[in-house]
Amino acid sequence: MRLLVLGGTEFVGRAVAEAALGRGWEVTVLHRGRHTPPPGVRALHGDRTAPDGLAALAEGTWDAVVDTWSAAPRAVRDAARLLRGRAGRYVYVSSCSVYAWAPPAGYTEDAPLVEGASADAGRSDYARDKRGAELAAVEAFGADRSVLVRAGLILGPYENIGRLPWWLNRVARGGPVLAPGPRDLPLQYIDARDLADWTLGAVDRELGGPYNLASPAGHTTMGGLLDACARATGGAAELRWTAPEAVLAAGVEPWEQLPVWTPPGSDLHDALQGADVSRALATGLTCRPVGDTVADTWSWLRAVGGTAPQRPGRPPVGLDPDTEAKVLAAGTA
Repeated sequence: MRLLVLGGTEFVGRAVAEAALGRGWEVTVLHRGRHTPPPGVRALHGDRTAPDGLAALAEGTWDAVVDTWSAAPRAVRDAARLLRGRAGRYVYVSSCSVYAWAPPAGYTEDAPLVEGASADAGRSDYARDKRGAELAAVEAFGADRSVLVRAGLILGPYENIGRLPWWLNRVARGGPVLAPGPRDLPLQYIDARDLADWTLGAVDRELGGPYNLASPAGHTTMGGLLDACARATGGAAELRWTAPEAVLAAGVEPWEQLPVWTPPGSDLHDALQGADVSRALATGLTCRPVGDTVADTWSWLRAVGGTAPQRPGRPPVGLDPDTEAKVLAAGTA
């Protein structure tokens, strides 16, 4: 199989490229040259935001294209139009954020979508950018030859958002840790490597259409995640489990200041931790244990010096030490 990855040097794109190489596929990546691509790929350079930024793709044919773009939809439009006669399938890594807010727990791929998105648009907000890019892929390749990977929370090695790396570094530092409850709060996420394996399987199976891609709801819990962080880091952290009402009353922002965590019963939890993924499971999705995701991310994080690379334009995540100390001192934990 011949695969073209638009990106291919960071997080999800890199996971896809490495998984394809592991299957013996011939992999080409188009990237801007800011990061070293995986060994074994054919590397082409191009900046999709610049005039003639796709010139390196003027020739060549591929069985499939995987695109992880997260900005102006017209960049996906231009690439998909250029490649529609020379690639068999276009896989766009989208997001569950494309659903109209707030989708109820258990929402399927048929749930209402965000309005106002366009394949021809410049950069807008994340949800409309992702939906506009979906429209661009379908416009060029049709519903049968485009795969829309509506990913949930993505974790794993090479993460450039900082959610799991923040928790790992915080737990490794030791001492009392503000652990947002309840401990048995069900979580839903996808390891980037499991996303990559399913995506390549979708190419093999010649799938088309949208798929919610995350672990089944409750694949792990908040307690399972933080316990895995403690085991992986070997730190002397003391997890101080705190009721969600106390966390919110202290003014702590879920998801941003306490990454991954969303209060039970909230719109945020239902939207980010409540997707129906039965369609993906029926087409081959398998999810590794949370302990493997955490341990492998910790190994990678130590290999890069403990500081995860940050995606440009994304604000840092995590609770600062002073705020955490104040909340713990107030006796909310």
